[in-house]
Amino acid sequence: MTQLGQFESPQSPKLRRKGRRWRRFRKNIFVSFLIDLIVIAGTALVLSLLIKTFLIRTFFIPSGSMLETLQIDDRIIVNKLIPGLSPIQHGDVVVFKDPGGWLGDYEAPALDPITATTDWILSAFGITAPDSAQHLVKRVIGIGGDRVICCDADGKITINGTPITETYLEPGKEPSSVEFDVTVPENSYWMMGDNRDNSADSRFHMELPSKGFVSNDIVDGKAFAITWPFSNASWLDNYPDVFKNVPKP
Repeated sequence: MTQLGQFESPQSPKLRRKGRRWRRFRKNIFVSFLIDLIVIAGTALVLSLLIKTFLIRTFFIPSGSMLETLQIDDRIIVNKLIPGLSPIQHGDVVVFKDPGGWLGDYEAPALDPITATTDWILSAFGITAPDSAQHLVKRVIGIGGDRVICCDADGKITINGTPITETYLEPGKEPSSVEFDVTVPENSYWMMGDNRDNSADSRFHMELPSKGFVSNDIVDGKAFAITWPFSNASWLDNYPDVFKNVPKP
């Protein structure tokens, strides 16, 4: 007769040791996977922050001042290498910080710690842009040295004596209901929104210390594409034909 002791029961010490080793092995796989996941996510976050800080970043359009070129809540991509490595040109659509007094008194909304952390992470990856409301988006009409006047006998804006036909405006829309005659300081810009009837741009801030001009050092970069919503996705044009005959100041 075979004795029971010759066979290993399910609770034998040998099987229990095998079970503990398997559980440790499974635990090690999970830990390894978790470490890899953290390293990948951390690397992606660092790269995203570097790209956002030095190369490109996204903004959401908070208002209708650039209609019909940009719709409210469009997401745009901004090249931060401009104007650092390449100069801003007539017709460029640029994002810039408030020169002072353009946006009034801005008060950031209070966020609980979880929401604030989530918002920061999403913004780091370019999914959200919580500081969009603290920036402005306009089109460059005048650059340093230009004399910009509104308007000539035909109702057109002139730059250095040359009238421009602004084809990016809605058909039948006047270039400006406000008259002005300004000379743009060096390293500054005269900005106007494409929705001229609803754009509080350089024209409406001439009484401020900045005199309506936007300094080069508060420009975040040049917008070059719309990425969201997909139905609006397109490249942004600076309409070189509009400004091709403008002479240097």
